[in-house]
Amino acid sequence: MACAGLVLVGLGSVAAPLPDRGLAAPAPAALAAPAALPDVAEPVAQPIAETAPAQQNQAARQTVTIPVQVPPAPDKPVGGPQLAFADWALRMSRVSNIPQRALEAYANAHAMMAAAHPNCRITWVTLAAIAAVESKHGGFEGRTLLPDGRPSAPIIGIPLNGAPGVKAIADTDNGLLDGDKVWDHAVGPFQFIPSTWAKWRADGNRDGITDPQNIDDAAMAAAQYLCADNRNLSSGDGWLRAILSYNDSLDYAQEVYAFAQGYARNAKGVI
Repeated sequence: MACAGLVLVGLGSVAAPLPDRGLAAPAPAALAAPAALPDVAEPVAQPIAETAPAQQNQAARQTVTIPVQVPPAPDKPVGGPQLAFADWALRMSRVSNIPQRALEAYANAHAMMAAAHPNCRITWVTLAAIAAVESKHGGFEGRTLLPDGRPSAPIIGIPLNGAPGVKAIADTDNGLLDGDKVWDHAVGPFQFIPSTWAKWRADGNRDGITDPQNIDDAAMAAAQYLCADNRNLSSGDGWLRAILSYNDSLDYAQEVYAFAQGYARNAKGVI
């Protein structure tokens, strides 16, 4: 997200690559726009029981300290509104090899953006493709997504300390999200930099907490970032511009496009 530790020119970045890949300089942004992704049907939602009223005031939301794993309270329902997509996600996981819990988050963000920003036309396949590249859907280095949407261990990228191929970003959050009070690190399944999370943080599961390690929150924040500046992702050019704003690297955009196209093709016939 904006200047995510990538060596980047022009469009501003949302996230760093996978922590084990380092931060190589991107190729020049001269790729012809890809074909528009195949149409993707809206994820099918099922009615769910109402839970406690969500906090609506953004200022009242909390930012959670990431290095500490805090299990949900025994009497608190896990999952939030994305449970509406559990049946759809189970069917889709069988053809896409994406974890069901991750698909629930992508579908939830897709539906929320379709309602709030219909002109953006972002779909779950783009969010899934980014998360596949950034963290293997929260499964980086053998992690698994827990029922509450957090990885089994926090995903924290390399220090952005000015090493070769790495942009120097001094600590912006007093180590709150990444445990480092000297340098920033990209964090979570969508690899947000703390300063970018501070701007784009979202409460995707409506539990009153904004947590970049939580895949519901991170997927929603990524969707909002990609749709910024009135972007329309339904065309190849609009989609490419959005992805390059997330990470200004053509190799990255091509990798994300390949995943997104594959997921869109797999989705055909799944209702």
